Amino acid sequence: MIHRLRTIDAHAAGEPLRLIVEGYPSPVGRTMLEKRSWVMRHHDALRRALMFEPRGHLDMYGAVLTEPVTSGSHAGVLFMHNEGYSTMCGHGILAVVTIALERGLLHLPDNKTEVVLDSPAGPIRARAAVTERDDAPRVERVTFVNVPSFVLHPGLTVKLGNREVPVDVAFGGAFYAIVDAEAAGLRISAADLGRLREVGMLIKRSVESQAVIVHPVDEGLTGIYGTIFTGIADAPGADLRNVTVFADAQIDRSPCGSGTCAVMAVLDAMQLLAVDRPFTHESLLGTQFRGRIVGRSQVGDHSAIVPEIEGEAWITGEHTFLIDDEDPLREGFLL
Repeated sequence: MIHRLRTIDAHAAGEPLRLIVEGYPSPVGRTMLEKRSWVMRHHDALRRALMFEPRGHLDMYGAVLTEPVTSGSHAGVLFMHNEGYSTMCGHGILAVVTIALERGLLHLPDNKTEVVLDSPAGPIRARAAVTERDDAPRVERVTFVNVPSFVLHPGLTVKLGNREVPVDVAFGGAFYAIVDAEAAGLRISAADLGRLREVGMLIKRSVESQAVIVHPVDEGLTGIYGTIFTGIADAPGADLRNVTVFADAQIDRSPCGSGTCAVMAVLDAMQLLAVDRPFTHESLLGTQFRGRIVGRSQVGDHSAIVPEIEGEAWITGEHTFLIDDEDPLREGFLL
């Protein structure tokens, strides 16, 4: 038997997003975390087939829209990568909203460009700036308000050789270990990618071995998703440069949307950021996301910010993928 899946691919600031639009079963569950668990148990082979080679690659990223679970939401969204399924993805929101509005995947009232998507981390409110190009809608940029973001564990340390490196753990829809690249003896450079992958995973494991990483309100949100290496920006007007190593040593080409929110939470806790002050985060490629704090909140005992992220996404292709039951490599592979 041959299974057919149709996707629309895009990128946001260089990071790929493969949105599955046909051929994927409707995830079951009353919450997005339940839907996430259901696809893990029952259809992980489809994730591997579409993320891994020969259809994808080590650093591929994907998503699928689901039925919403919250009143007022237009859809749910699940994100997937080389290791499994994330709880939130900022570049993914930018790309999914762009695809959905340009290709008419969501049923919205006429001229409405505000979209609410249920993610495993919570509802995400996005709005798009839409123009007409060749008699079709073109999404120029997307802005979304993320879930409350906060510092969980400030001032941890990890040992890297003879270095004691400070680490802050913060939540921006997922948990990140945030490290100064220079303090870790690294450069935010394509030439250092191998070492960044290696050290990023070492830091992730070290932090998880010494601290409990559980969301104070939702116990389904656990563990370090990625390590963010920060450094001095290259571009005039950018505030910080970063590279995020997430999942199974996957490299984010974008500035990482949810990671940007976590970094903003750390900067705010250090009194280096304030409400409505712009923050520009630069990626390894030099692409940028723009952020700002639009409000304050409380998550358990933790003071939190309400972050907003703005960026652009571009559709790169439409695909029909075939998965043959007789293919010995039907679920893909990674090298």
